[in-house]
Amino acid sequence: MNTCTSCSPVNVTLGVLGGKWRPEILWHLNSQTLRFSELKKLTSGITQKMLTQELRQLELQGIIVRKIYPVVPPKVEYSLSVYGHTLEPILKAMADWGRNHKPA
Repeated sequence: MNTCTSCSPVNVTLGVLGGKWRPEILWHLNSQTLRFSELKKLTSGITQKMLTQELRQLELQGIIVRKIYPVVPPKVEYSLSVYGHTLEPILKAMADWGRNHKPA
């Protein structure tokens, strides 16, 4: 029997949602399509380099879609993919829990 502890369902989920910034990035993209600069403003404290890295990784995982418009200056928008939208119940549950347990 093959017992892969890193393959547990929780670890698979954390592979997508793990990290300081990913849940917040996904939360913002859950309800709207955003440009890089808009996403950076909404995700307070994140550096441009870190946001770029996180967005690239999420795109590679098929969670988000990056749309490039052929205009000058370049316009790039990010949104959740169809696959990324399957995370909505998890993100909503996290938000609900946070609202209920937010320090007064």
